[in-house]
Amino acid sequence: MDAINKDLRKKFIVSITLTIMFVVGIPSIVLGASNEIWVVMAIGIAFTAAGFYGMPIAWVGYGNTKTLERLVSAVVNENLHTVNELASQFSLSEKEVRDKLDVCFKKGYFVGIKRDGDTLILNENDPLGQKQYAAECPHCGAKFLYTKSSPRCPYCDSPVNEKK
Repeated sequence: MDAINKDLRKKFIVSITLTIMFVVGIPSIVLGASNEIWVVMAIGIAFTAAGFYGMPIAWVGYGNTKTLERLVSAVVNENLHTVNELASQFSLSEKEVRDKLDVCFKKGYFVGIKRDGDTLILNENDPLGQKQYAAECPHCGAKFLYTKSSPRCPYCDSPVNEKK
């Protein structure tokens, strides 16, 4: 939860800063133009442009990260560990939940948790076993790990072509 909270805090600060820049920029243009203070007017134009274009982008990024925070919180604090449970909790399709989980894993928001098919489990020190290979299913497009003894997609049960 620390990684996502840190990311959320950064995005919130950037969003608030751009919002304030937009609000301060408009009166600065008027004040600078009416009193012929060209530096204030130029700063006002720069603040308004940065706020106008950057503020919506920053708030959308913050909102998207906030939804991921809720997902991470459900896994860590509420002990929802399957895609099906998460999908029913958030009223999303299982595909949407899988996509959001992929983003969370790529950004490092889950510490000490690994994905086993549609289940999230604690990443305990497992004894050395068979080597696992990463693959993407050619039929359903799912990304998963497989071993030589069971080269099948855990989602659609289709065989995986082993690369040499």
